[in-house]
Amino acid sequence: MMKAQQVSDLVWRGLILLISGFMALPLLLVVLFSFNQSALTSLPLTGLTLDWYRKLFAKDAFWPALENSLLVGFAAALLAIVTGTLAALALSRFKPRQAGILINVLSIPMMMPALIIGVSLMSYFVRFLDVPLGLWTVVLGHVVIAQPFVVLILYARLATFDWSAVDSARDLGASPLQAFFTITLPIIQPTIVGAGLIALSISLDDFVIAFFTIGAGNTLPTLVWGLVRTSLDPTINAIATLLLALSIGSTILALRLSRYRG
Repeated sequence: MMKAQQVSDLVWRGLILLISGFMALPLLLVVLFSFNQSALTSLPLTGLTLDWYRKLFAKDAFWPALENSLLVGFAAALLAIVTGTLAALALSRFKPRQAGILINVLSIPMMMPALIIGVSLMSYFVRFLDVPLGLWTVVLGHVVIAQPFVVLILYARLATFDWSAVDSARDLGASPLQAFFTITLPIIQPTIVGAGLIALSISLDDFVIAFFTIGAGNTLPTLVWGLVRTSLDPTINAIATLLLALSIGSTILALRLSRYRG
């Protein structure tokens, strides 16, 4: 019986490894071909080179797109942190059942297709608010999809928060704002930073919402889209590798800082 169970475990582990490898293989190939000496994306490799990165950095369109991506990413992360922290603090004071219902409502943007959100935001900005599309409309769009992650991560931390220290500070005469900045914020600061890095990685990776809300200009994902439509230049692989490094690096750092296990 025990031996059959061990064989079953090995089969499932092997199946999981095969599925994970199949899903990760395209990403690994993109990184590999970004260093390939040949312009053809085919195996075997003809040699290793950094020429495609040099050509990418020499492109006039790359640096404005990188600047826009970083500006949008950090602005969206900051707004998501502020609004998400306030929401999580409010939810932590609710009963678990009530908080669960509200969290489900706030999590709707996570479950909706990005295409629907992008088209809806474009119509909302242009037809309802009558504001020109630009980087700040992209920022607001990214806050919509990133804020639920911030709320979930912070709420998970605040669910086990010891509020007695805050209550003691209030009893000693501290205002709610003073109690927050002297007691609550220092304790949850690593989680806030981690949640902000998650929001940053989501913003850096997003193409669909940026495509519908940016108007003129480019972020790195929309620049990749433009390059793919005109050619299959290996500099596209270089951009994709940089985006992978930024998003995966920020996500790993965020998970370690926030100690999120949800």
